[in-house]
Amino acid sequence: MISPARPVITIVGGGFAGTALALQLRRQPALAAAAIHLIEPRQAPGPGLAYTARRPEYLLNVRPGALSLYPEVPGHFAHWLARQPESSAGAPEFASRAAYGRYLHEELAEVLAPPAGPAGVQWHRSTAVAAPLVANGQRAVRLADGTTIVSDYVVLALGNFPPPPPAGPDLRYLHHPGFHADPWTAGNLRRIGPAEQVLLIGSGLTAVDVLLALRQDGHQAPITVVARHGRWPAAHAPVSAPYPNFYAALASETTVNGAVAAFKRELRTAAAQGIGWQPVLDALRPDLGRIWAKWPLAEQHRFLQHLAGLWAVARHRSPPQNAAAVATFTAAGLVKMHVGTVREIIPEGDLLRVRVGPHGEAGSWLTAHHVVNCAGPLLDYARIADPLVVSLREAGDLTPDPLRLGLLTDAYGALLADDGLASPGLFTLGSSRRPAYFESTAVPELRLQAAALAAYLAS
Repeated sequence: MISPARPVITIVGGGFAGTALALQLRRQPALAAAAIHLIEPRQAPGPGLAYTARRPEYLLNVRPGALSLYPEVPGHFAHWLARQPESSAGAPEFASRAAYGRYLHEELAEVLAPPAGPAGVQWHRSTAVAAPLVANGQRAVRLADGTTIVSDYVVLALGNFPPPPPAGPDLRYLHHPGFHADPWTAGNLRRIGPAEQVLLIGSGLTAVDVLLALRQDGHQAPITVVARHGRWPAAHAPVSAPYPNFYAALASETTVNGAVAAFKRELRTAAAQGIGWQPVLDALRPDLGRIWAKWPLAEQHRFLQHLAGLWAVARHRSPPQNAAAVATFTAAGLVKMHVGTVREIIPEGDLLRVRVGPHGEAGSWLTAHHVVNCAGPLLDYARIADPLVVSLREAGDLTPDPLRLGLLTDAYGALLADDGLASPGLFTLGSSRRPAYFESTAVPELRLQAAALAAYLAS
């Protein structure tokens, strides 16, 4: 049996969540002798999928002051950015995703160990395919390269999975060269010719990035966008004084309608003082998890059905220059929005025919050379085909939540097995914890999860 003074901790996933956890674990005195393994198949651990693309037009949608890896040092990233070449004429208001990827990689590199180093984090450039329970409550993390790491604790930091197929039941389009299932795949968009017709599914931040990337690459033809709500992300307002927290005004609300009514009352109060809606919404950010948790399952479902799209537009905003570019393209007729849902995609030679319709209606057909799926990630762990997820699911070690937002966990992030009890030694953080918090994808939330989980494992 491994001594408690020498635990083995394996983190599966080397994006932001895994990086933040590795750094926080190394800050725990009680884990000074721990063996920490990081499983990440990409060329460099740290950036993950979100911050790997080396495209300067892909901007962060949060200002640098809110993006530190360390909750106790909020200005850490801003100070790092000020020393970088892109800040020679002044730090940008919204840094590039590539710059943030460098920041994550450089911070993680400080703790990565040489092959024989006892005190660093051991990086394995591979993928985990299974983590069965073995003797003494440990788990044998099996990697695709044949390595097995017997671990006391295994933490899933898997991030987001690509969007599911947007339409069915005919799935032939998935193999068509003009269908782009994952816009983040390296070089994917550069296969699109400058005069070819393009249709984007979704109008969130990913669609904005894809639109700007295509224009940067010289694409000239009009671009069609299909979105259920027909809205682009709202633009960030100029920096202003924080609005006072008003959680007490809706702390007792257990319905969506009640919470919305309380929020609207606060909006009217703010408007009377000449204050916009953005700082009012932002004042609730520390309490969003508590608000979500107070709603019964039926109310959470009601929110997802009726308000989640509007919430995404207001909450996940675009840098002003990106919003202005989208408005310019739209005014020039280079972008056309269709309100509706993609119902079918049919290959027809070099083209793809796309049926778009409102709910319950037959809809109309559009044609494009390329269809890019910019819809949200697949969150349903009952459908995710990742080998590790499949093996844990089949073993009953993880439980998708009823709303299919992620995984059921206890208060510390331990996975709940199919019997409702915590799976021995299995934890998670990041987007998989959306059932507990709903908002569980942004840096401020994830770095707090990493710090809390590191402290818990150290205890």
